[in-house]
Amino acid sequence: MAEDTGQEKSEEPTARKLEKAREEGQAPRSKELNTTAVLVVGALGLLALGPYMTRQVAAMARYSFEVGRADVFDSSRMAHHLMASLESAAMALAPWLALMLVAAIAGPLGVGGWLFSSKSLAPKLSRMSPLAGLKRMFSANSLVELFKAWAKVLVVGFCAWMVLGYFFDDALSLLSMPVEGAIPGAVHIVLWSFILMCMSTALIALVDVPWQIHSHIKKLKMSLQEIKDEYKDTEGKPEVKGRIRQLQREAAQRRMLADVPSADVVITNPTHFSVALKYQSDSMTAPVVVAKGADQAALKIREIAKEHNVPRMQAPPLARALYSHARIGDEIPEGLYVAVAQVLAYIYQMDMYVKGRGPKPERHPDMPIPRDLRVDPERPLND
Repeated sequence: MAEDTGQEKSEEPTARKLEKAREEGQAPRSKELNTTAVLVVGALGLLALGPYMTRQVAAMARYSFEVGRADVFDSSRMAHHLMASLESAAMALAPWLALMLVAAIAGPLGVGGWLFSSKSLAPKLSRMSPLAGLKRMFSANSLVELFKAWAKVLVVGFCAWMVLGYFFDDALSLLSMPVEGAIPGAVHIVLWSFILMCMSTALIALVDVPWQIHSHIKKLKMSLQEIKDEYKDTEGKPEVKGRIRQLQREAAQRRMLADVPSADVVITNPTHFSVALKYQSDSMTAPVVVAKGADQAALKIREIAKEHNVPRMQAPPLARALYSHARIGDEIPEGLYVAVAQVLAYIYQMDMYVKGRGPKPERHPDMPIPRDLRVDPERPLND
């Protein structure tokens, strides 16, 4: 079955697939929403700015037709009249055109958001294929576009019929009115008829927007195999991720071992665990763990310590406690201050004794371990 092979595109697109589609210029778009936004905003703009535009156009007309005899025979003054008229026309239309520009820009933001991709502008040979063109002509999307075209004709036609019926008596009454009153009345009827007919296209947009979103998602649907391949590409194959983690651990271990020569003492288990400590009284408030390891790593720490003459002390309980409760680069737990201080003091006394500057320490330090920091030798420890 198709589902068993993972080839049927029945799964919702992943976030990565949607993001990649946007990068390629693919996003849901509704031409009906854009058209509705421009028409409605344009109609409402005419309603709001109509008086201002009327005054500007009337002033322009008076100025253009009130031309003196001297101006007619002077080409420079006629050019001045022309430029002044064009300036008045621009001032009359500028606010309305600005509204139309805002509507044209904001319309696409309603569905799909702002998007610009150079990839969508690149030429594609598939668009020039006659076979592909025939498929597009008889596709489901073409049928939907045909249905929308007929729906627009029916909806707008029905709305026009309703508007004409509503304003029919008002339009007939204009015939008996003087010109000064008939013109504003006619403008009122035409303007509101235009607004209502433009708003009728919103019904088409309300249906088209969900369809465009559904069509876009359906086009980007993925098969189970595609989802698996994407996961491998983004998250990495398990064996590759394992190898990366191994390399990261090895790099971290190399950095850790490089700090062992600077340690003041290495406390051992003696074979299973090794913890290297460093303490500088002038810059540290407590000893710091510079390296720790178990088994082979512990052996390597001891070898490096021996090579660089770093003192080593066998203290299994303390080594287990430090390995379990202290992290590399952090200070030792407060409960181990006394035990570690005894170790450092013992190492210092032994160093003075070897150099002939002091007596031999009388006994091995007690190194008390608080009950809550003690570690059972049989319990496996986490690094």
